[in-house]
Amino acid sequence: MSTVGTTGTNGTAGAVVVYGATGHTGRFIVAELSRRGITTVVSGRDAARLEALAAERGADVVVRPATVDDPASLDRALAGAAAVINAAGPFAVTGGPIVEAALRAGIPYVDVAAEIEANAAMFADHTRAAREAKVPVVPAMAFYGGLGDLLVGAAMGEWTAADEVHVAYGLSGWRPTAGTREAGAVSHERRAGRRVRFTDGALRYHDDRLKEQDWVFPEPLGRRTVIAEFTMADVVTVPSHVAVPEVRTYMAVEAARDLAAADTPAPEAVDDLGRSDQTFVVDVLVRSGGIERRATARGQDIYAVTAPLAVEAVERLLSGRARTTGVASAAAMFDAPDFLRALAPYLSVELSH
Repeated sequence: MSTVGTTGTNGTAGAVVVYGATGHTGRFIVAELSRRGITTVVSGRDAARLEALAAERGADVVVRPATVDDPASLDRALAGAAAVINAAGPFAVTGGPIVEAALRAGIPYVDVAAEIEANAAMFADHTRAAREAKVPVVPAMAFYGGLGDLLVGAAMGEWTAADEVHVAYGLSGWRPTAGTREAGAVSHERRAGRRVRFTDGALRYHDDRLKEQDWVFPEPLGRRTVIAEFTMADVVTVPSHVAVPEVRTYMAVEAARDLAAADTPAPEAVDDLGRSDQTFVVDVLVRSGGIERRATARGQDIYAVTAPLAVEAVERLLSGRARTTGVASAAAMFDAPDFLRALAPYLSVELSH
């Protein structure tokens, strides 16, 4: 049964709002909140789809439709809540309005944005307001941007600076959601078709052609061909707290080709959790002064694993286990090794110092 809440705060004390709750990743997040016994407010544009989702969950869920072009509706959606998770892309459109609503409400904001420019804008446009409000804001708390950042933080240990950071994504394949494709189109348009890299301590746009190279992943994956400088959100999250001039990311060619193909189907569930059969290895290599450190994570379904990443972040924010307030990436906001250990049911993580 669902409860429609439009003005009051009944039933929402301690609740977490999920904006974009009916999307592919949003549904995983709602399920994870439910699994952890956290009251959920589901929000987004389509009231009928929100009601249907609430009915599917088989538990009391507060339904509060809202649109990002109506600040008052966002304020109603967040009224009385403890935190908000933004799972609705394109985040270039939704991020600003929802974080501003969170700051007005004085509650933590977490999103799962993989869009490089949207994440950069979150730091550039909202750092001062979030710091002054003493509200934690964690962008890119997802497979892309968040997991890599946590692995970098764990690999670095006591280091505060590095010469190079490399993040390689060994995906068995990539069936993109409609949201992934829409966000990619927005990013492509904003860049006027150009590519971006993080080099010499800054994001730089370029027209260089993509190149392939080999990456030696830990066994059993082994040597694989990857697209070099297939740039992901790590180029925003990692340099936000690590003094490093070069951050490079790589993508398995199979996954890159799936993403590029217009006819690649959307993910299909193969288990009771709704996960696809996609597997992944994220391999992080950090170099400093001739010394190398490595951290690797293995798991299943990049969209599904985003849910425990985002929900674990919210639980830590609400239980006082954050290192700071204001806008901060995952590894800057949390104790990275401890956070990764908490994800043991979803991820296998190895560190090599």
